[in-house]
Amino acid sequence: MAVGRSYMARWVTVCAVFAALLVPACERANRSEPMKIALMLDYSGAPDVSADRQRGFELAIEHINEGGGVLGHPVEGVTRDATRTPGPAIEAAQGLIEEGVHAIVGPNSSAASLAVVENVTGPAAIPTISPSATSPRLTQAADSDFFFRTTLSDTAQGPVLARVTRDRGFDNVGLIYFDDPYGRGLAGSFAEAWDGGLEAVAVVDGQASYLPELQRSASAGAQALVVVTFGSQALAIVREALDEGVFTQFLFGDAAKRPRLIEEIGGAALGGMHGTAGAPSPDSTAAPAWEDSFRAEFGELPVMTYVRETYDATVALALAAQAAGSLDGAAIRDHLRGIGSSPGQVVLGTAAGVAEGLRLLADGREVDYEGVASSLDWDEHGDLRRGHIEVWRFTPDGRIETVETVLFE
Repeated sequence: MAVGRSYMARWVTVCAVFAALLVPACERANRSEPMKIALMLDYSGAPDVSADRQRGFELAIEHINEGGGVLGHPVEGVTRDATRTPGPAIEAAQGLIEEGVHAIVGPNSSAASLAVVENVTGPAAIPTISPSATSPRLTQAADSDFFFRTTLSDTAQGPVLARVTRDRGFDNVGLIYFDDPYGRGLAGSFAEAWDGGLEAVAVVDGQASYLPELQRSASAGAQALVVVTFGSQALAIVREALDEGVFTQFLFGDAAKRPRLIEEIGGAALGGMHGTAGAPSPDSTAAPAWEDSFRAEFGELPVMTYVRETYDATVALALAAQAAGSLDGAAIRDHLRGIGSSPGQVVLGTAAGVAEGLRLLADGREVDYEGVASSLDWDEHGDLRRGHIEVWRFTPDGRIETVETVLFE
């Protein structure tokens, strides 16, 4: 028995030494490769929107690498077309994981995000941050806590859209929404906050005409139409409503905040029509320097939504990896909430701020990242605890202007 105990003791010791050597070796291997962050957007369906958001992503990668990169290596950025539908988004995400990406920014749409995080990135333990997926359904997604957002849920946008509709003098409206998690989520949030007459009708992709839905939404005496659909579909709906004389007054959700809508319909018809959208903080300390950087890199400021949010999502993933000292997905996930809230030295969403944050984390210190869009104070679901909703309107001369910005917390 003594011999057996002696043999076992030696074997346990050997195993312990081997394990002690193996863990640092794995960690060194993990640290020796560059961090690869993927961007998933709807390049095929919304190329103009995706182009602006990709610029935010590229600026973030540039600032990260100017600041020394992550774990001593430059970060690599890759892009994939997620579309805004589940099937292609799942296939794109699977391909990215096979390529060895460590984190994902996107997808852009709620339907694609829900499918990706529940079927691919959650099970694969890949941290995923969407800058623009707003469906309330994502709060309860089966994502193993690997999904975060840098924009507010539509539980915040719906009540603001309802209030703006009332303020415009309407008490009976039609509502047309796209039948997916985004459309159902914002339509439901609006309806819950709305206290007037409402006839809500769903639409789908590929319809040759929206006249039956328009007529049904107007059937109870609606004074205006609330449009909760994506850009090209919103354009077709508004054009048909005007051509057929069904509606002349409109309000819009965030997906319809597109210059193309006012350019093609014209300011004479749409001037003065209001909408809502998630918005960066109007009091962002980082904004002036960030805007200078963006303008210097790309010539002009972005006109599309959720560009700053794309930048913040990318920077947050890099800072979390630096804080973790690892490219392991769970380790990055576990540090996301820490780098976005106190305690820690405040660092801003600028080139200088990102560099400072990376340096402080490399020295073993804590940071509190104040992004260019918002402070990234995430709750247990990966939702922002506070943020802003913008009220905007089309102008008679064909522009989009901000009317007010509403704090949600």
